[in-house]
Amino acid sequence: MRIMALDVGEKNIGVAVSDPLGITAQGLKVMRRSNIKKDLVQLRELVKEYDVAKIVVGYPLNMDGSPGNKAREIMNFKDKLAQAIPLPVVVWDERLTTVSAQRTLLEAGVRRSDRKKVVDKVAAVMILENYLRSKPSMDERNGDRVK
Repeated sequence: MRIMALDVGEKNIGVAVSDPLGITAQGLKVMRRSNIKKDLVQLRELVKEYDVAKIVVGYPLNMDGSPGNKAREIMNFKDKLAQAIPLPVVVWDERLTTVSAQRTLLEAGVRRSDRKKVVDKVAAVMILENYLRSKPSMDERNGDRVK
Protein backbone atom coordinates (compact mmCIF):
# COMPACT_ATOMS: atom_id res chain seq x y z
CA MET A 1 0.00 0.00 0.00
CA ARG A 2 1.67 3.19 -1.16
CA ILE A 3 1.19 6.39 0.79
CA MET A 4 1.62 9.82 -0.79
CA ALA A 5 2.65 12.88 1.21
CA LEU A 6 2.10 16.47 0.17
CA ASP A 7 3.83 19.63 1.33
CA VAL A 8 1.31 22.23 0.15
CA GLY A 9 2.60 25.76 -0.23
CA GLU A 10 1.41 28.95 -1.87
CA LYS A 11 3.30 28.36 -5.14
CA ASN A 12 4.29 24.69 -5.08
CA ILE A 13 3.26 21.28 -3.82
CA GLY A 14 6.07 18.93 -2.82
CA VAL A 15 5.15 15.29 -3.46
CA ALA A 16 6.66 12.16 -1.94
CA VAL A 17 5.53 8.55 -2.13
CA SER A 18 6.31 5.46 -0.10
CA ASP A 19 7.46 2.12 -1.43
CA PRO A 20 4.67 -0.48 -1.84
CA LEU A 21 5.28 -1.83 1.67
CA GLY A 22 5.01 1.62 3.27
CA ILE A 23 8.52 1.51 4.71
CA THR A 24 10.55 4.15 2.87
CA ALA A 25 9.79 7.55 1.38
CA GLN A 26 11.05 8.89 -1.94
CA GLY A 27 10.73 12.40 -3.27
CA LEU A 28 8.62 12.39 -6.40
CA LYS A 29 8.31 15.93 -7.71
CA VAL A 30 7.51 19.55 -7.06
CA MET A 31 4.26 20.60 -8.70
CA ARG A 32 3.87 24.23 -9.64
CA ARG A 33 0.44 25.33 -8.41
CA SER A 34 -1.98 26.94 -10.83
CA ASN A 35 -5.54 26.58 -9.52
CA ILE A 36 -7.24 24.06 -7.29
CA LYS A 37 -8.98 22.28 -10.15
CA LYS A 38 -5.77 21.72 -12.12
CA ASP A 39 -3.85 20.83 -8.96
CA LEU A 40 -6.39 18.13 -8.12
CA VAL A 41 -6.25 16.72 -11.67
CA GLN A 42 -2.44 16.41 -11.42
CA LEU A 43 -2.68 14.77 -8.01
CA ARG A 44 -5.37 12.34 -9.22
CA GLU A 45 -3.04 11.29 -12.06
CA LEU A 46 -0.15 10.69 -9.63
CA VAL A 47 -2.41 8.67 -7.31
CA LYS A 48 -3.41 6.46 -10.21
CA GLU A 49 0.12 6.13 -11.62
CA TYR A 50 1.64 5.13 -8.26
CA ASP A 51 -1.34 3.11 -7.01
CA VAL A 52 -1.64 5.24 -3.87
CA ALA A 53 -3.96 4.03 -1.09
CA LYS A 54 -3.67 6.98 1.33
CA ILE A 55 -2.66 10.65 1.19
CA VAL A 56 -0.94 12.52 4.01
CA VAL A 57 -1.07 16.31 3.84
CA GLY A 58 1.40 18.37 5.85
CA TYR A 59 -0.46 20.38 8.51
CA PRO A 60 1.34 23.61 9.49
CA LEU A 61 0.67 24.11 13.18
CA ASN A 62 2.10 27.00 15.16
CA MET A 63 5.02 26.16 17.44
CA ASP A 64 2.63 25.99 20.42
CA GLY A 65 0.57 23.36 18.57
CA SER A 66 -2.34 25.63 17.75
CA PRO A 67 -3.71 25.89 14.20
CA GLY A 68 -3.23 29.24 12.49
CA ASN A 69 -4.54 30.73 9.26
CA LYS A 70 -2.36 28.50 7.08
CA ALA A 71 -3.63 25.40 8.91
CA ARG A 72 -7.21 26.40 8.07
CA GLU A 73 -6.24 26.80 4.41
CA ILE A 74 -4.68 23.34 4.44
CA MET A 75 -7.83 21.82 5.96
CA ASN A 76 -9.83 23.41 3.14
CA PHE A 77 -7.38 21.94 0.60
CA LYS A 78 -7.58 18.54 2.34
CA ASP A 79 -11.39 18.58 2.17
CA LYS A 80 -11.34 19.39 -1.56
CA LEU A 81 -8.72 16.70 -2.13
CA ALA A 82 -10.83 14.12 -0.28
CA GLN A 83 -13.85 15.03 -2.40
CA ALA A 84 -11.88 14.76 -5.64
CA ILE A 85 -9.97 11.57 -4.81
CA PRO A 86 -11.87 8.82 -2.97
CA LEU A 87 -9.05 7.78 -0.64
CA PRO A 88 -8.31 8.35 3.03
CA VAL A 89 -6.72 11.79 3.37
CA VAL A 90 -5.12 12.69 6.69
CA VAL A 91 -3.19 15.69 7.95
CA TRP A 92 0.16 15.33 9.70
CA ASP A 93 2.08 17.87 11.77
CA GLU A 94 4.73 19.41 9.54
CA ARG A 95 6.27 21.87 11.97
CA LEU A 96 9.87 22.66 10.99
CA THR A 97 9.99 20.25 8.03
CA THR A 98 10.81 23.01 5.55
CA VAL A 99 13.49 24.36 7.90
CA SER A 100 14.92 20.84 8.28
CA ALA A 101 14.76 20.31 4.51
CA GLN A 102 16.63 23.58 3.93
CA ARG A 103 19.27 22.59 6.48
CA THR A 104 19.69 19.12 4.95
CA LEU A 105 20.16 20.58 1.47
CA LEU A 106 22.56 23.25 2.77
CA GLU A 107 24.65 20.62 4.58
CA ALA A 108 24.71 18.57 1.37
CA GLY A 109 26.23 21.55 -0.43
CA VAL A 110 23.26 22.21 -2.71
CA ARG A 111 23.37 25.71 -4.16
CA ARG A 112 20.67 28.20 -3.14
CA SER A 113 19.05 28.30 -6.58
CA ASP A 114 18.92 24.49 -6.69
CA ARG A 115 17.59 24.27 -3.11
CA LYS A 116 14.59 26.38 -4.07
CA LYS A 117 13.71 23.85 -6.78
CA VAL A 118 13.62 20.81 -4.48
CA VAL A 119 12.99 21.99 -0.90
CA ASP A 120 9.24 21.29 -1.10
CA LYS A 121 9.90 17.74 -2.32
CA VAL A 122 12.41 17.14 0.49
CA ALA A 123 9.90 18.53 3.02
CA ALA A 124 7.26 16.11 1.65
CA VAL A 125 9.73 13.25 2.15
CA MET A 126 10.26 14.34 5.77
CA ILE A 127 6.51 14.54 6.39
CA LEU A 128 6.09 11.03 4.97
CA GLU A 129 9.05 9.61 6.89
CA ASN A 130 7.65 11.01 10.15
CA TYR A 131 4.24 9.59 9.35
CA LEU A 132 5.64 6.16 8.45
CA ARG A 133 7.76 6.05 11.63
CA SER A 134 4.66 6.68 13.72
CA LYS A 135 2.95 3.54 12.40
CA PRO A 136 3.68 0.18 14.00
CA SER A 137 5.56 -2.29 11.84
CA MET A 138 3.83 -5.43 10.54
CA ASP A 139 5.64 -7.47 13.21
CA GLU A 140 4.42 -5.16 15.96
CA ARG A 141 0.85 -5.34 14.63
CA ASN A 142 1.11 -9.14 14.81
CA GLY A 143 2.26 -8.96 18.43
CA ASP A 144 5.91 -9.79 17.74
CA ARG A 145 8.61 -7.78 19.45
CA VAL A 146 10.87 -5.90 17.03
CA LYS A 147 14.57 -5.82 17.92
